[in-house]
Amino acid sequence: MKIDGSIFFLGCHSLEKINEFYRDFLGLELFKDQGSCRIYSVPSGGMIGFCEHLPVKAGMFSPIVTFLTEFVDDFYEKALRLEMSPNKPSVNERFGIYHFFLKDPDGHRVEIQKFLD
Repeated sequence: MKIDGSIFFLGCHSLEKINEFYRDFLGLELFKDQGSCRIYSVPSGGMIGFCEHLPVKAGMFSPIVTFLTEFVDDFYEKALRLEMSPNKPSVNERFGIYHFFLKDPDGHRVEIQKFLD
Protein backbone atom coordinates (compact mmCIF):
# COMPACT_ATOMS: atom_id res chain seq x y z
CA MET A 1 0.00 0.00 0.00
CA LYS A 2 1.35 3.46 -0.95
CA ILE A 3 0.32 7.05 -1.60
CA ASP A 4 0.27 7.86 -5.33
CA GLY A 5 0.12 11.66 -5.18
CA SER A 6 -1.11 14.71 -3.35
CA ILE A 7 -3.33 17.74 -3.89
CA PHE A 8 -3.23 20.79 -1.62
CA PHE A 9 -6.59 22.64 -1.80
CA LEU A 10 -7.19 26.31 -1.06
CA GLY A 11 -10.33 28.41 -1.25
CA CYS A 12 -10.66 31.13 -3.86
CA HIS A 13 -13.08 33.84 -4.97
CA SER A 14 -12.50 33.62 -8.74
CA LEU A 15 -11.20 30.63 -10.67
CA GLU A 16 -10.50 32.91 -13.64
CA LYS A 17 -8.16 35.16 -11.61
CA ILE A 18 -6.55 32.08 -10.06
CA ASN A 19 -6.01 30.68 -13.57
CA GLU A 20 -4.32 33.91 -14.69
CA PHE A 21 -1.92 33.66 -11.75
CA TYR A 22 -1.14 29.93 -11.52
CA ARG A 23 -1.36 28.97 -15.21
CA ASP A 24 -0.49 32.17 -17.06
CA PHE A 25 2.02 33.73 -14.62
CA LEU A 26 3.61 30.66 -13.00
CA GLY A 27 3.14 28.32 -15.97
CA LEU A 28 1.45 25.46 -14.11
CA GLU A 29 -0.50 23.04 -16.26
CA LEU A 30 -4.24 22.71 -15.63
CA PHE A 31 -4.74 19.06 -14.66
CA LYS A 32 -8.50 19.05 -14.17
CA ASP A 33 -11.34 21.56 -14.30
CA GLN A 34 -14.15 20.33 -12.04
CA GLY A 35 -16.42 23.31 -12.52
CA SER A 36 -16.13 24.97 -9.11
CA CYS A 37 -12.57 23.63 -8.58
CA ARG A 38 -9.46 23.65 -10.72
CA ILE A 39 -6.42 21.47 -10.08
CA TYR A 40 -2.96 22.35 -11.38
CA SER A 41 0.01 19.99 -11.77
CA VAL A 42 3.19 21.06 -10.03
CA PRO A 43 6.35 19.97 -11.85
CA SER A 44 8.26 17.19 -10.03
CA GLY A 45 5.10 15.99 -8.32
CA GLY A 46 2.04 17.03 -6.41
CA MET A 47 -0.85 19.26 -7.33
CA ILE A 48 -2.50 22.39 -6.05
CA GLY A 49 -6.23 22.93 -6.29
CA PHE A 50 -8.52 25.91 -5.82
CA CYS A 51 -12.24 25.75 -5.07
CA GLU A 52 -14.78 28.56 -5.06
CA HIS A 53 -16.90 26.74 -2.45
CA LEU A 54 -14.08 26.67 0.13
CA PRO A 55 -13.47 29.70 2.35
CA VAL A 56 -10.42 31.81 1.64
CA LYS A 57 -8.20 31.56 4.73
CA ALA A 58 -5.29 33.75 3.64
CA GLY A 59 -3.52 35.28 6.61
CA MET A 60 -0.65 37.72 6.77
CA PHE A 61 1.98 34.97 6.99
CA SER A 62 0.24 31.68 6.20
CA PRO A 63 -0.35 29.60 4.35
CA ILE A 64 2.79 29.91 2.25
CA VAL A 65 2.77 28.17 -1.13
CA THR A 66 6.38 27.78 -2.28
CA PHE A 67 7.48 27.04 -5.83
CA LEU A 68 11.06 26.04 -6.61
CA THR A 69 12.89 27.38 -9.67
CA GLU A 70 16.34 28.38 -10.83
CA PHE A 71 14.72 31.47 -12.42
CA VAL A 72 13.83 33.50 -9.32
CA ASP A 73 14.96 36.79 -10.87
CA ASP A 74 13.03 36.12 -14.09
CA PHE A 75 9.80 35.51 -12.15
CA TYR A 76 10.49 38.64 -10.09
CA GLU A 77 10.89 40.78 -13.23
CA LYS A 78 7.71 39.29 -14.72
CA ALA A 79 5.80 40.00 -11.47
CA LEU A 80 7.06 43.62 -11.56
CA ARG A 81 5.95 44.03 -15.20
CA LEU A 82 2.50 42.71 -14.25
CA GLU A 83 2.35 45.08 -11.25
CA MET A 84 1.96 42.24 -8.73
CA SER A 85 3.92 44.10 -6.01
CA PRO A 86 6.46 41.39 -5.19
CA ASN A 87 9.02 42.05 -2.50
CA LYS A 88 12.63 42.23 -3.69
CA PRO A 89 14.50 38.89 -3.96
CA SER A 90 17.00 38.24 -1.19
CA VAL A 91 19.26 35.59 0.26
CA ASN A 92 18.08 33.94 3.47
CA GLU A 93 21.30 32.69 5.05
CA ARG A 94 19.48 30.75 7.77
CA PHE A 95 17.72 28.46 5.29
CA GLY A 96 20.24 28.70 2.44
CA ILE A 97 17.75 30.04 -0.10
CA TYR A 98 17.30 32.89 -2.57
CA HIS A 99 13.65 33.96 -2.76
CA PHE A 100 10.89 36.54 -2.90
CA PHE A 101 7.24 36.69 -1.89
CA LEU A 102 4.11 37.96 -3.59
CA LYS A 103 0.38 37.39 -3.14
CA ASP A 104 -2.01 35.52 -5.39
CA PRO A 105 -5.42 37.06 -6.27
CA ASP A 106 -6.92 35.82 -2.98
CA GLY A 107 -4.09 37.01 -0.78
CA HIS A 108 -2.33 33.67 -0.33
CA ARG A 109 1.37 34.20 0.27
CA VAL A 110 3.38 32.72 -2.63
CA GLU A 111 7.13 32.24 -2.40
CA ILE A 112 9.39 31.80 -5.41
CA GLN A 113 12.70 30.30 -4.30
CA LYS A 114 15.77 28.32 -5.10
CA PHE A 115 18.07 26.40 -2.76
CA LEU A 116 21.62 27.72 -2.71
CA ASP A 117 23.31 24.47 -1.68
